[in-house]
Amino acid sequence: MKELHYLNKYFIKYKYRFLLGIFITIVAQIFSLFTPKLIGKSINIIDSYEKHKTDAISAKHQLIIYALYIVGSTIIAGLLTFLMRQTLIVMSRHVEFDLKNEVFKQYEVLDQNFYKKNRTGDLMNRISEDVAKVRMYVGPAVMYTINTIIRFTVVIIYMYNVSHKLTLYTLLPLPFLSYIIFKLSVEINKRSTIFQQYLSKVSSYTQEVFSGIRVIKAYSLEKQNQNLIVNLANESKEKSMSLARVQSLFGPLMATLIGVSNLVVIYFGGMMYINGTIKNIGTIAEFILYVNMLTWPVASIGWVSSLIQEAEASQKRINEFLKIEPEIKNNSSEKSIIGGVIEFKNVSFTYDDTNIMALKNISFEVKKGETLAILGKTGSGKSSILSLLTRMYEVKEGTLLMDGQKLDQVNLYDLRNSIGIVPQDAFLFSDSIKNNIKFGKDNATDEEVINAAKRAVVHDNIIQFNQQYETILGERGITLSGGQKQRVSIARALIKNPEILLFDDCLSAVDTETEEKILNNLLEISKDKTTIIVSHRVSSAKNADKIIILEEGKIIQQGSHNQLVRQEGYYKELYYKQLSEKEVE
Repeated sequence: MKELHYLNKYFIKYKYRFLLGIFITIVAQIFSLFTPKLIGKSINIIDSYEKHKTDAISAKHQLIIYALYIVGSTIIAGLLTFLMRQTLIVMSRHVEFDLKNEVFKQYEVLDQNFYKKNRTGDLMNRISEDVAKVRMYVGPAVMYTINTIIRFTVVIIYMYNVSHKLTLYTLLPLPFLSYIIFKLSVEINKRSTIFQQYLSKVSSYTQEVFSGIRVIKAYSLEKQNQNLIVNLANESKEKSMSLARVQSLFGPLMATLIGVSNLVVIYFGGMMYINGTIKNIGTIAEFILYVNMLTWPVASIGWVSSLIQEAEASQKRINEFLKIEPEIKNNSSEKSIIGGVIEFKNVSFTYDDTNIMALKNISFEVKKGETLAILGKTGSGKSSILSLLTRMYEVKEGTLLMDGQKLDQVNLYDLRNSIGIVPQDAFLFSDSIKNNIKFGKDNATDEEVINAAKRAVVHDNIIQFNQQYETILGERGITLSGGQKQRVSIARALIKNPEILLFDDCLSAVDTETEEKILNNLLEISKDKTTIIVSHRVSSAKNADKIIILEEGKIIQQGSHNQLVRQEGYYKELYYKQLSEKEVE
């Protein structure tokens, strides 16, 4: 139960709902106990009439009054039970809402390393399946536990006052029940944990298949993937059936033990009535009703134990992840005004997950209003520079300055709000084109959206769609071509009008004519902004104020286009190679 202690803060938060639910439960149980008492008295009146032939009219009158009392107390008990469910179950929905928000907030603050180590399906399973199981503990499990404790307490007190000896006989099976529940609960916890792990594997694999369905179809791998998912599903089913087999033992065991309790009441109660220890036959009927009132609480003990064990297994998975401290933290509570002066001083960077050294002793400076182009082969460390600038990763060797201040001392949210980045992999949401562009500026007008699209040279493509800017894109923007996705992503960055623009090889999928138009627009836009362009093309870099060439994480050349094109080296070779290719075209 120690894992579930984390939820105590929510019980404190909703303490008034919780206490009200407990109060209603107590009152509901008191009213529900009137029925057996009244039925017992009714049977005693009938028995007394049969034995002594008392006044029939008086007996009928008393029976009618008791019947009305029984109906009234049952209706009140039912109404209070409804209010109890409304109070405690609704509280559990509030807790579910809060916990999902807490999990999602943790997802947002965790860094890139976390997402490299964890699969999307597993993360989705924690915020959906695991939180749902925790809610079942906060709601039904807690509600029925309170209900069971109160009912047992009140019913046993009533039974003891009627006949303490018969009460002891009635409760004889309960110790055996408790032992069986304990043993089964331990087994359920073990099997539930294993089942949740397999469920995460299935979710992760199916999510990857759906995301890469085009590749799977292109390589005709449908059958192989189907076999893999069938194997995973079968393993998950086997673990689920193993859990279900243990859980299914509760029902029959409860029914058997309750049946035994009824037999105990009938036998010992009958013997006590015959011996004269019990004076009224209605007492036996009253006890049978009390025992049956305990049927659901006793049966629910098993179900509740199962819910608690499953919730603990799920909360343990949630706790493990909530305890992870993000590597990237906001170290400044003060607002930072970003000017856009960037300086790398002897920066080296190694990826923790692969131990690959991406940058080696990098030093350069970009002033406000300047454009820096970074060229180099694949894997030379170009994108790593942008990742450090946006603090997706932390600088551990060397110094990275923003406006003369260490980057990790700049307010993280102000830093990222001042940057417009177009990543190498243009990610678009399954929403309208307009909303995808407005993602960069939530309150943007339609005119601003169109203007940004024109600057990104994608407006003419958009207006050709039937729904134009209201066109809904498929998952990850699958409706658009690669070049269109890149240009919509550029429009999203431009509409933000940030102090710093970062373009990570975002023109690789557009033709040279379109590229030229976009670059000319960027020249005008970036006059008063700090701009960094990562590219494989000289055409994207030639108009930059500064150009640096990376090779295996080191700067091997730097200067302007005119300077570098006169020097022997990578840039000159690339320039003439791409120039000749353009002439051939």
